[in-house]
Amino acid sequence: MLNLRPNRRFCNTAAATAAAIASNNSPAVSLNKFPNRKPLVDKPLEPPALVRLKAERDPEKLFQLFKANAHNRIVIENKYAFEDTVSRLAGARRFDYIEHLLEHQKSLPQGRREGFIMRIIMLYGKAGMIKHAMDTFYDMHLYGCKRTVKSLNAALKVLTESRDLKAIQAFLMEVPEKFRIQFDIFSFNIVIKAFCEMGILDKAYLVTVEMEKLGVKPDAITYTTLISAFYKDNRPEIGNGLWNLMVRKGCFPNLATFNVRIQHLVNKRRSWQANKLMGLMQHFGIEPDEVTYNLVIKGFCRSGHLDMAKKVYSAMLGRRFKPNQKIYQTMIHYLCQEGDFNLAYTMCKDSMKKNWFPSVDTISALLEGLKKNNQPCKANTIIALVQRRVPRFSSNQLSAFKSILSKS
Repeated sequence: MLNLRPNRRFCNTAAATAAAIASNNSPAVSLNKFPNRKPLVDKPLEPPALVRLKAERDPEKLFQLFKANAHNRIVIENKYAFEDTVSRLAGARRFDYIEHLLEHQKSLPQGRREGFIMRIIMLYGKAGMIKHAMDTFYDMHLYGCKRTVKSLNAALKVLTESRDLKAIQAFLMEVPEKFRIQFDIFSFNIVIKAFCEMGILDKAYLVTVEMEKLGVKPDAITYTTLISAFYKDNRPEIGNGLWNLMVRKGCFPNLATFNVRIQHLVNKRRSWQANKLMGLMQHFGIEPDEVTYNLVIKGFCRSGHLDMAKKVYSAMLGRRFKPNQKIYQTMIHYLCQEGDFNLAYTMCKDSMKKNWFPSVDTISALLEGLKKNNQPCKANTIIALVQRRVPRFSSNQLSAFKSILSKS
């Protein structure tokens, strides 16, 4: 049988304790024994570190706050917090604070992870501290961090943003042999993109020749970058040749490649060919996106074929694509030019309800057209929507809109 005596003793003890507590004469529990004890008050909880970092506007306080959370994994592993802090310190030109924070991070355990060091390199790059970024790459072994082509690409990306051709060429010649790392397709694409942006297109093309010698095949990104650059440089014969070359080598154009070529055709007022190319990409199973539709619509509008622009717009809606801000802007602008103010009004109203507003000139043209067509209700609706814009139009702009309707 279970022995209940201990339970009874416990009950008796509990009863005695309760009686003692109830007795005002019991010295054991008298509150007067601690005359100086203050009543407990709940302290307000501090906001999380990420919230405080985002809210802090003073550069020095921001630096101290981040420094105090140098070991806080929630802060350190948050990419946005790092980037936002460095960006704001760079905006305040406190590069000394940036150096202090990032150099300290290298000495912590996360400094042995290549991915983390890559982030440090990229952050130095965003702050314009190119030398610090490159030193970080070259000194990775000092933190016990192994280099691979990934960290090489991070350093190369930062270096190319400096537009220092001699430094880029020195890096390309020195690093692979020094650290026994081979470039990959991403490395070559970084260099090609940089050379194109620097305007040395022939040198960019020669990179594709060299990469093939090293056994790395150019991909769709490689060709698209080059084709776009040669079209923009008004050398379409080379752009077209690269298009044919990539197809012949078994590298099929992707959506971005088609959009680049359609952009070129639209710029040359060859809207029908642009539309035909959009049909061709669908034949090969590549769906046009908002950029494609906007380009073709703009092409027909600029060449005076507004009816075809409307058909493409309807086809886009039929494929369950929703017009974006640029498509609205393009259609409303050219509808006003052609005098179709009813459709322009409908599209403008829909666009404004999404807080997408056409240019001031386009809104003015629409208001003048509605006034001319004796449609004051529609014009007043546009004015009401204009007044609810966020951010607001300036007082001068609002006055100009209203003055259009008040003219006799």
